[in-house]
Amino acid sequence: MKQVSVELGNRSYPIYIGGGLMQIAADFIGDRLTGQTLVVTNTVVEQLYLEKLLAGLSGSHAETLVIEDGERHKTVDTMNKIITRLLEKQFSRTCTLIALGGGVIGDLTGFAAACYQRGVSYIQVPTTLLAQVDSAVGGKTAVNHRLGKNMIGAFHQPAAVISDTDTLASLPPREFRAGVAEIIKYGLINDAPFFRWLEENIDGLLQREPACLIHAIEVSCQNKAKVVARDERESGLRAILNLGHTFGHALETALNYETWLHGEAVAAGISMAAHLSVKTTGFAPADANRINALLEKAGLPVSLPKAVQREQLRELMSVDKKTQRGQLHLVLLREIGKAVITPEFSEADLAETLAYYST
Repeated sequence: MKQVSVELGNRSYPIYIGGGLMQIAADFIGDRLTGQTLVVTNTVVEQLYLEKLLAGLSGSHAETLVIEDGERHKTVDTMNKIITRLLEKQFSRTCTLIALGGGVIGDLTGFAAACYQRGVSYIQVPTTLLAQVDSAVGGKTAVNHRLGKNMIGAFHQPAAVISDTDTLASLPPREFRAGVAEIIKYGLINDAPFFRWLEENIDGLLQREPACLIHAIEVSCQNKAKVVARDERESGLRAILNLGHTFGHALETALNYETWLHGEAVAAGISMAAHLSVKTTGFAPADANRINALLEKAGLPVSLPKAVQREQLRELMSVDKKTQRGQLHLVLLREIGKAVITPEFSEADLAETLAYYST
């Protein structure tokens, strides 16, 4: 087992990474379950892992709530179902919520925990690769609006994260690859040696070799933890974690959160950011080619569906959370391992990138 710490003073918390952790969950979080407990999961994960987690809690009585699976259910209405269950069961401020599932469950449960009685404890038990390397770490919680992704939410750090890598064995290949997109992102924004490691070990990672898998998750969490520790609420540096996301979120919204998985949209967004970086920051064209080659080898998209129009993408990008005083800021690359948050790009270059990818 590996352990990574997110250092945030009295709100610091551990991330546990390894196989078979769910069966011994009480060893890690038993002392944190001092009040009522509600496990939130979805209809798919319920069948796979709910009983295993409950058994791993060593007989601790826990209420459960099962919601529908899918990004389209990451809404205020679904979050309200969690709040309603807490109220119906008269949960107090000493309660703990446990998010058992992928990024949608983690975001919904974390946001409910942030809102219920102005904030209660929650624990992340992520079951997808994307959640284990990204969404379960760092305390960002949110739901979607029809006009924009993750536009309603709060910063609320978990008390612990248990990443049981055994759950990744049941993950469909497409969802596994979507998680790889976020792993590649960490190499690009601040860890060039890790990017080179990924180029050399992508086959082993895709084959889910345990050593490759645990290493990739551990290094990804270490990279994210360092950034979050320096800028918890995204007042500056933390925005580099959104490489590819401004493009990607606009894509997801344009596709009504149905056609592509989040990681697929991020992969295309990373390719688009690299393309624009060549025009804007002096990023080397050869390195943009390296990025596309690795994304394609990982089975991720580097082009857009024909149905997406560049005008629609640009309009949706305008509501991105990195827009300040009407000026869109983008995460671009100066070199592999060095990202920059900047408003200094021309609309003509951005339009050319959008046109290049939407034709």
